[in-house]
Amino acid sequence: MKIRRLDSVAPDFYTELDRLLAWESTSDAEINQCVRAILGDVRARGDEAVLEYTRRFDRLEAASVSALEIPRARLEAALAGIPAEQRRGIELAAKRVRSYHQHQKAESWSYVEDDGTLLGQQVTPLDRVGLYVPGGKAAYPSTVIMNAIPAKVAGVAELIMVVPAPDGVMNELVLAAAVIAQVDRVFAIGGAQAVAALAYGTATIPQVDKIVGPGNIYVATAKGMVYGTVGIDMIAGPSEILVVCDGETPPDWVAMDLFSQAEHDEDAQSILLCPDAAYLDRVEESIARLLPEMERRQIIESSMARRAALIRVRDLDDAAAVINHIAPEHLELSVADPQALARKVRHAGAIFLGRYTAEAIGDYVAGPNHVLPTSRTARFSSPLGVYDFQKRSSLIMCSPQSAATLGVTAAALARCEGLTAHARSADYRVEAAKNKQ
Repeated sequence: MKIRRLDSVAPDFYTELDRLLAWESTSDAEINQCVRAILGDVRARGDEAVLEYTRRFDRLEAASVSALEIPRARLEAALAGIPAEQRRGIELAAKRVRSYHQHQKAESWSYVEDDGTLLGQQVTPLDRVGLYVPGGKAAYPSTVIMNAIPAKVAGVAELIMVVPAPDGVMNELVLAAAVIAQVDRVFAIGGAQAVAALAYGTATIPQVDKIVGPGNIYVATAKGMVYGTVGIDMIAGPSEILVVCDGETPPDWVAMDLFSQAEHDEDAQSILLCPDAAYLDRVEESIARLLPEMERRQIIESSMARRAALIRVRDLDDAAAVINHIAPEHLELSVADPQALARKVRHAGAIFLGRYTAEAIGDYVAGPNHVLPTSRTARFSSPLGVYDFQKRSSLIMCSPQSAATLGVTAAALARCEGLTAHARSADYRVEAAKNKQ
C-alpha cells in the first residue's frame, strides 16, 4: 500500500492538501428524492406511514407505533443483563461525561444601569430532544452517552431515543446505556421515517425541538431537510485524525492512532505531520507491519490508500499553520511540549495533548464530547455540548427615566429607516415618562 507523501515547502502544497481534504456527501438526487418522499408521507399520514416504512426497511412487524416503544422494564432488563465489566465501563464513562459537561452549563444573568435600565440574558433548556442511535448488531453505547448526557445536564425535560431494530435485533449495550444516560422514551424505529416522526410528530411520537445523533446517508439527508422545522446538531462527515509528532513517539503508537480513524470507514481520513522525514519512513514501516493484524484491515487499507497522507513540515510552527488550515476533527499533539503548541491552534474539534493521550480515550471515557465538527467545519463550529441544548433570551426592561432618554434615540433612528410606527411607539413612552417627572 502506497501512502501519499506531501511536503509543506512544495510550491503547490496547499493545492494538493485541499485536494486531499475535499470530501462530498454521497447523497445524490435519487437519495434526496427518496428521503423527501418519506418525510412528506410521514408528515401526512403519521403513525401509519412510520409502521409501513418500518415493515419495509427493517422487516419488523408491529400492530402500532405504540408497540414499537421499548418498555422501561425491557430497558432495565438489558442493564441488568449485560456483563458486569461492560456495565462498569458505561457507568464510568457516563460519570465522567456528566462531570465534564456540568462545567458547561450557562446560567441566566442581568445587570441594572444607572438610569434603571435592566439588561440581561435568560437561559432555558429545550423542552424535548430526539436522539438517533444506529441500531441492529452495531454497538454504540458511547453515542447514547455523548448525546444524552449533555441534554440532561442542560435540563431537557424529555429525551426521546430512536434506534432501528432490523429483523427485531436490538443491541443490549445501547438499551443499557439509555437507562444510565436517563433517556425518557425509546422507540425501535430508524431511518428517514424516524427523523420525520421526531421532526413533525405523530399521534404516538411527540414532536421534538432538536434532533441529534449520527446515522447513515438517509438519516443525514433527512436531518438536513427537516432543519428549520427543528434544530439539528450537525451533518457530520467522515471521521478524521491529524497527528503532529516531533519524531520521538514510538512509530507503532502513531501508526495505530492513524488506524483508529481509518477503521471507521473507507472515507475516514488519517494524516501525520512531522519535521523529520526519516521518522515518516519509520511510521510507514509500522503501518505496513501492523496492518495485517487488524480485524478491519480492508477498510483501513482502503481509507489509508485513498485519503491518508504523511506530511513533512519545516518545524512545529509550520505544523501549526497546517493544523489551522485543515481544522481537524481530532488533533493529537504527540510532542515534547504539547501545551505550547496547542496555544497556536485556532481550529480543531478536540485536542489530545502529549504522547500518552490516545484519541480513543476521548471517544469513550475522558469526559469531553466525542461529537465533533468534521470536514473543516471546526473553523466555525464546536463539539456538541450543554450549550446545544440551551436557549438564550435577551432581557430588556426600561425605567421611566431610560424610556425617556433611549426612546428619543430609538425614535430618531426609526424615522431614518422610514418606520413610523416604531418611532411613535417609542414617542408614547417618552411623553409618558416626561409627564411623570
